[in-house]
Amino acid sequence: MDCPVAVTHFTSDRRPSRPRAFLFTVDVEDWFQVENFKPWIPFESWPHRELRVERNIHRLLDLLDGGEERREATFFVLGWLAERYPHLVREIHTRGHEIASHGFNHHLPAMQTQKALREDLVRSRKLLEDTIGEAVQGYRAPSFAVNKEVLSLIQECGYRYDSSYNSFDRHGRYGRLDVSGYPRRGIAIELDDSFYEMPVSNLTAAGQVIPWGGGGYFRMIPAPVYVAGMRRQMDRDGAFVFYTHPWELDPGQPRVKGASAQYAFRHYVNLGATARKLIHCFSGLKGSRFTGCRSYLNEVTGEGRADVQRCA
Repeated sequence: MDCPVAVTHFTSDRRPSRPRAFLFTVDVEDWFQVENFKPWIPFESWPHRELRVERNIHRLLDLLDGGEERREATFFVLGWLAERYPHLVREIHTRGHEIASHGFNHHLPAMQTQKALREDLVRSRKLLEDTIGEAVQGYRAPSFAVNKEVLSLIQECGYRYDSSYNSFDRHGRYGRLDVSGYPRRGIAIELDDSFYEMPVSNLTAAGQVIPWGGGGYFRMIPAPVYVAGMRRQMDRDGAFVFYTHPWELDPGQPRVKGASAQYAFRHYVNLGATARKLIHCFSGLKGSRFTGCRSYLNEVTGEGRADVQRCA
């Protein structure tokens, strides 16, 4: 698999002949585990922090259950939390959503040794599979921090797909990949035989990439404008990959003392509006198919793999 470092923008004049697919994804981590706060919240303090993820996951699950149509999602679960909340992982799975891996300790893949990353990939996946009794096929790197070497190891460890590539190139931690020239199955990029990249969606205009995939950008931009942008990209690509976090629905979470003003703003802006904006988003995308990454991949490839090879 050859993925030289670069940024590629996608263009297409094709219009989808089938209903547009909205891939709602959740990076399951708690308020004290975000990358921006690591300088002020050491890893050793995590066991002593207030855990708020369960109530926030329930809010997301209830939002997804609302409405007439079934809304399937993919939850990329941090192993550190799955170890403490196996019942929550099982509930997400029982309620019809895909369980995938977000790594174990939220360490950036590119900052780990190959041995440590391999252990992280295997440990998190085995824990999740043992918890739900089903193969885990997907992985998303913390902070979208992947490169060609990391992707090779993800594939080697038996994952069917990665969903970490973010084409917005002005964020210092996001990975840089050249995905041009690879076969496409819908929005899925076949990097190697039956190994796919499911990139986070952004808005493209006048040759520029505008961050539109979720997170703080979703919280800052007015909901009608955001939905219009998503619909524009879905009309072009036929699908849209959106991401959020449980803590983004939690305006009452503790404030991190000493955090830089920039990081604090990016983390706390409009937390109280997230749930309302998600409801507006769901309403504005009525008629689209709400599906998870694995289900979408099964649709566009016709593979439907029930199991994947384990990494020893």
